[in-house]
Amino acid sequence: QVQLVESGGGSVQAGGSLRLSCAASGFSSSCMGWFRQAPGKEREGVAVLYTGGGIQYYADSVKGRFTISRDNAKTTLYLQMNSLKPEDTAMYYCAADRRTYCSGTYWHAQGRYNYWGQGTQVTVSS
Repeated sequence: QVQLVESGGGSVQAGGSLRLSCAASGFSSSCMGWFRQAPGKEREGVAVLYTGGGIQYYADSVKGRFTISRDNAKTTLYLQMNSLKPEDTAMYYCAADRRTYCSGTYWHAQGRYNYWGQGTQVTVSS
């Protein structure tokens, strides 16, 4: 059974940090990432990791502040979020692509991802 279970969300003040975790089971994937959806907005790609080559992709809005990683056992995906801003407030989702590679051009396209978690809420206050 395929499962992606996110955790680690919460409420922080601007400038604070959070680390999101995504426990994955029931499948293997070389391309996993994080998306987010703020109220009234479309879901957007935040960061994706191609584990085959350790390549990371980030949205411009989070570059230098967020870091995506995966544990050696390849069962948990992380998103370290530093210097959080109110505009980072959103529901954060973990996603996985069954393909054996990530698209450098379309990594942020939701349609590429086959599996999704239920999401974890991040709220940043000013």
